[in-house]
Amino acid sequence: MFKIFKLHPINLLIWIVIILISCQDTPKTKNNNKNKAIENKQKVKSVADQFVLSDENAIPFFFEYNKKNKENKVRIETRFGNIDLLLFNETPYHRSNFIYLTKKKYFDGTSFHRVVRDFIIQGGNSDSYEISKRRKKIGRYLLPPDTKKGFKHHRGVISIPSSDIDNPYKLASPYEFFIVVDINGAYHLDENYTPFGKVINGMEVVDLISNIETDRREWPIDNVKIKVKILN
Repeated sequence: MFKIFKLHPINLLIWIVIILISCQDTPKTKNNNKNKAIENKQKVKSVADQFVLSDENAIPFFFEYNKKNKENKVRIETRFGNIDLLLFNETPYHRSNFIYLTKKKYFDGTSFHRVVRDFIIQGGNSDSYEISKRRKKIGRYLLPPDTKKGFKHHRGVISIPSSDIDNPYKLASPYEFFIVVDINGAYHLDENYTPFGKVINGMEVVDLISNIETDRREWPIDNVKIKVKILN
């Protein structure tokens, strides 16, 4: 038979307090661990957001970025339709740069800001203060030309213009790009600029944009804003 033990009232009170405390410890510990995990995740995200590219760290950064970010198809969305691009793996720094900026959503809200009929359409810039803030947050850097991979400025090729600064080595402006429209190509650009992809769908959209009205600066009268996203 089971024996029934009687506890002194004081001892009973002590046991009740111990049980209540032990019941409260576990959820607190779990909550504390959860809060610490969230805090650590926020710290990591904060450090990543504070990273700024420069001429000193851009190439080492994109060398490593290229190993883990293999996407090579993107879509440029415009009010005229979509332009799909295949980016060349053989130009890793320029491909990685474009993918990085796309993931950062840098291009969203920028424009095809230079249009030269039957020659090129150039995008990735805007006169918006918001876009200039994005560039400042991402960093100020240039990319070296990569012109020895055998790619030519055929019609439909996407390439990177050189920076506006005094630039004898034709270092590329990473935030901008242009697409060749000329049916005969633009082969005089081959030695100085880096083709890093080509249009695989939507060349008719490129042609439509190349024929819009512009001012004397070759800036479209009506802005052609873009949004860029990764397809794979």
